[in-house]
Amino acid sequence: MNSFHIEQLYTGCLAQGAYYVESEGVAAIIDPLRDTKVYQEYAHERNARIAYVFETHFHADFVSGHLDLAANTGAPIVFGPLATPDYAIHSAVDGEMLPLGKVSFKVLHTPGHTMESTCYLLLDEHQQPKALFSGDTLFIGDVGRPDLAVKSDLSKEDLASHLFDSLRTKIMTLPDDVVVYPAHGAGSACGKNLSKETFDTLGNQKKTNYALNALLTREQFVAEVIEGLLPSPGYFPENVRLNKQGYQSLETIKANGLCPLSADQVKLLAGNRKALILDTRSPQAFTEQHVPGSISIGLDGQFAPWVGALIADILQPLVLIVDEGREEEALTRLARVGYDGVLGYLEGGLAAWAKAGFETDSVPNISAIQLKELPVEAVSVIDVRKPGEYVSSHIPSAVSAPLDNLNAHLSVFTREKTHYLHCGGGYRSVIAASILKSRGIHNLVNVLGGFSAIKEVGIPISQDVCPSTIK
Repeated sequence: MNSFHIEQLYTGCLAQGAYYVESEGVAAIIDPLRDTKVYQEYAHERNARIAYVFETHFHADFVSGHLDLAANTGAPIVFGPLATPDYAIHSAVDGEMLPLGKVSFKVLHTPGHTMESTCYLLLDEHQQPKALFSGDTLFIGDVGRPDLAVKSDLSKEDLASHLFDSLRTKIMTLPDDVVVYPAHGAGSACGKNLSKETFDTLGNQKKTNYALNALLTREQFVAEVIEGLLPSPGYFPENVRLNKQGYQSLETIKANGLCPLSADQVKLLAGNRKALILDTRSPQAFTEQHVPGSISIGLDGQFAPWVGALIADILQPLVLIVDEGREEEALTRLARVGYDGVLGYLEGGLAAWAKAGFETDSVPNISAIQLKELPVEAVSVIDVRKPGEYVSSHIPSAVSAPLDNLNAHLSVFTREKTHYLHCGGGYRSVIAASILKSRGIHNLVNVLGGFSAIKEVGIPISQDVCPSTIK
């Protein structure tokens, strides 16, 4: 029987893994999300005391819960070398041993993704390595991108070279049966091609992960790691800043944002305060009826990453339209990525807006079968999927206008034609439609079911000759 217990607490929306590790009633939390109640409740259920809050680095894609968790439990926040936040921490040195019940953690400073990046190696009671909590240094199938902490004197090539050394001197030397527990899985923007698997043995990763190929030279490794990197989301630097400098507690954010607003108040805030009305309902509900000028990003999808990718200003005042009973969920998920400017939510939803006599808008929908019946070559089909998805397979006449770079493609939305928008399954195309309508472009139709439905009904599709050119 193991002398320790590991629980991976995975959040699909952010493709993020936090970890609970316990031995003899003493626990450590690694890379917690901002909503820390789940960790405290889990420790309470197991009659354990949280003794450490470990941070692998200053996260860019989410606001960590380290400050609130430390304040609520009295546990110290542990960073590795080179981390210099604006609050008190235990600054661990490379190789330091931190006891936890019968087991211990060994601090492995692994610069590369960022210079302060650190892994935590779990050793059992016999001092045998058992698990590696690798943060963004090593993913399953990939490694952390080296371009998120670039300084004037440190290029992505420099960081990739540091990563080469870290992997080969600190990680690849560990036993093959060590289990790797990374901070992210597929869907995270912190790497290029992460696996859907959320943990694996190091031995298997040595066989399958390109970055752990022992035959790669430093130059080849650097070229591989930096090749094909897409621009990082604009909110990343702001999340790093919050994680380094500190932030308001989640309870304070909830107290400010869980405020019911009348339709009159929402209209006033959207005008005088220039608040953005964010509609978090389903895409179908948005297309049927919505507040003119509001932006649709549904909770039942990759909500937080799309908010971060599409709402440029993290300080943007927000008013929410949300299904009844999901107000706190929406607020919490926004706070996870640092969007703390929620002023409240429309009490009574769209029914209250309409009852107040205010205008509503809609987006026409069309099925894939109906699209098939149109003379496709003569209509404007706009594909808002990622470039790699488009290259892999698309309607021959479709124009690629990726959602996360939609503003660069506004010129394709002419007034002369009706534009038929589709994505992969129908979530992103409605987001795109809402953004376009907020910019005065209304000659739009949403294709229900997206590309999945398009393929099912037999609409001709094609593939580019060189799909590897876009990643």
